[in-house]
Amino acid sequence: MPRARKSPSPFRYFNSSPEVIRLVVMMYVRFPLSLRNVEDLLFERGIDICHETVRLWWNRFGPLFAGDIRRQRVSRMRGFRHWRWHLDEMYVKLNGEMVYLWRAVDHEGEVLESYVTRTRDKAAALSFMKKALKRHGSPEAITTDGLRSYGAAMNELGNAGKQEVGRWNNNRVENSHLPFRRRERAMLRFRQMKTLQKFASVHANVHNHFSLERHLIDRQTYRQRRSAALAEWQALAS
Repeated sequence: MPRARKSPSPFRYFNSSPEVIRLVVMMYVRFPLSLRNVEDLLFERGIDICHETVRLWWNRFGPLFAGDIRRQRVSRMRGFRHWRWHLDEMYVKLNGEMVYLWRAVDHEGEVLESYVTRTRDKAAALSFMKKALKRHGSPEAITTDGLRSYGAAMNELGNAGKQEVGRWNNNRVENSHLPFRRRERAMLRFRQMKTLQKFASVHANVHNHFSLERHLIDRQTYRQRRSAALAEWQALAS
């Protein structure tokens, strides 16, 4: 029986080590740093690369790392029956034009899905919810704000009975916008919808991976979880 071929390494055409590439992508996506900030910080550590290399690496490997993280989390959470979602949309400016970034967050504050549209109508909400439901399964309840597009989309999907609307019930997703807003300011905003969609998806998965809820656990537990998260990150695409 022929032996199964091993998939080629995604780092095979790059002279730099995978460890350096993972470090660069983590620094740029996880922290509110510009391309040149990452270049300067790495130079202090003896790694001399150009800021355009940072741009190339996060564009090339960011979606790859985020996809690995998302697949692991989806496989673990699909069997969870008491899953509650929070949906909301936020304004993002592209070259003076306002677009909408739709985001789904679970009851623990982890971002499940990000979707960029130019409109905030029923069609946009329906596309966003179909994408989230197909990838993550059906939750027990879905909390939204008073936007009518959610109700119209959920009526068409046949799960209107799961919708919950309340003035303060959606604070979970409102607070989850803050890390992305900090990254948006550091990047001096976005230029294209394609770039916004890619970065929002990558940032959400990386933020989920390193979000350890340090305010809810003791220092020793936090250090153990942080070490485990870093070890998992260093094993991505290996």
